[in-house]
Amino acid sequence: MDSSILTKKEDLLIVQNLAYIIWPFSYSKILSADQIAYMLDKMYSETELSKNFDKGHIFHLFSIEGKTIGFSCSELNFPVFGTMRIHKLYLLPTEQEKGFGRKIIEFLLDFAKKEEMQKLHLNVNRFNDAYHFYKALGFTTEKEENIDIGNGFLMEDYVMELKIDKYQR
Repeated sequence: MDSSILTKKEDLLIVQNLAYIIWPFSYSKILSADQIAYMLDKMYSETELSKNFDKGHIFHLFSIEGKTIGFSCSELNFPVFGTMRIHKLYLLPTEQEKGFGRKIIEFLLDFAKKEEMQKLHLNVNRFNDAYHFYKALGFTTEKEENIDIGNGFLMEDYVMELKIDKYQR
């Protein structure tokens, strides 16, 4: 699996297009179609992605044999110094459950370590099967968090962390 860091804002359209493919598949069992559409518009508009890029969020694309299969977005020293926040991590539905998610986490662990981070931090929907994936990798559940995102919608998440030096390959 190959990875690349996005260095041009124009490439954020790749992330946006992937999200519009992945989200309905990933969330249709736990979120309404209206909430998925609202969240995609809110989190993956060109304006919002551009704002994240300008704030220093790091977007990685992951590919196999030249085909982009997923992406991540992370931020160094958030929410606290020494922690890398994974804001987004998604794979195309056709590439899930093939071990690529683990490879992406290991890539992000190596990246975080090079940046002198001590842990990874993320939110995952409490009803998303990805929660079990993160638990199996050694992430611990730090707390539950409900986030009002507007329009009558609520994100019901677990906040999870993984200490880099505790990860077993």
